Amino acid sequence: MLEVMRLNIKQFVKQHRDEWKQLEQLISSLHKRKKLRSASDINEFHSLYQKCAQHLSYSQTYFPDEEITPYLNGLVSKAHNLLYKDQVSSFQQIRYFFSTKFIGLLLEQWKFVVIAMILFTLGGVGSFFSVVQDPLHMFSILPADIAQGVDPDYLGSSDGAVDSSLMSATIMTNNIQVAILAFASGITFGLLTVYILIYNGIIIGALAGLFWHSGKTYDFWAYIVPHGMIELTAIFIAGGAGLLMGYKLLVPGSYTRGYQLKYQAKRSVQLLLGTIPLFIIAGIIEGFITPATISLEAKYAVAFITVIGLVLYVVTGKLFLNKKEATANSDS
Repeated sequence: MLEVMRLNIKQFVKQHRDEWKQLEQLISSLHKRKKLRSASDINEFHSLYQKCAQHLSYSQTYFPDEEITPYLNGLVSKAHNLLYKDQVSSFQQIRYFFSTKFIGLLLEQWKFVVIAMILFTLGGVGSFFSVVQDPLHMFSILPADIAQGVDPDYLGSSDGAVDSSLMSATIMTNNIQVAILAFASGITFGLLTVYILIYNGIIIGALAGLFWHSGKTYDFWAYIVPHGMIELTAIFIAGGAGLLMGYKLLVPGSYTRGYQLKYQAKRSVQLLLGTIPLFIIAGIIEGFITPATISLEAKYAVAFITVIGLVLYVVTGKLFLNKKEATANSDS
């Protein structure tokens, strides 16, 4: 057993030694410069730091008593101090996260985001057709306070009469709570995340069915899609993060569930953090534009603009990542 362990350590060191030496050289170089000069410096340094941090986590799990573990711990500590001290400004860190890190994680885990959207849609379609068939089903589908408080005839009657700032803050808080719950539920092997996504879809589908039955579908969606396109995208991302964590706990592969929880939870938290600006934007739209006394067409126009903005953000981020990879390949 001891020989097998030694062989695994040798393989581990041989496989990653070059990356460790690259990080050591970059640390030495950056100490001489006193700061990171460009975005490419930050990207390269951060990429090596992240890889070595993962190697340290693995080594602490499987080789806790070997010399390689304190070596990696020291290397990662030096890199962390250099990366997050004065050498890198807060603005640079934020710009790097939203322009590169978040988009990269999103593109890597897009399948789980799509699964989250499908679960939400299944719940919505099912409840929609149930209420269309019989509006009384709404009372068995929706919570009592929602079912009793919805009246299609009063849609838009309070436009311009609400405290928009208070409404916006309340909406943002509620939506972020839903996202955090969907993410954190991944610890239940994703089962509670699945329930949350389907349940939220059921609520939207039932309301859509009620307004369709009343002949106010066009009006209903005009009040949903301006903020809904961004809001639902953020919820799908947060739900996808929870599903990712749940899947890795259910199917840990060659790693232990404890290691997968530690590693995947960190990635999932980063995905969740990336949705916060989306929720802020959605809350502002829902608090100030949705109840505004403007035409329904204007509200649909806002929804169209938000979709274009989301697409441009992802496409631009993807192009930036491709350019970065091409530059790295040419340098090597």
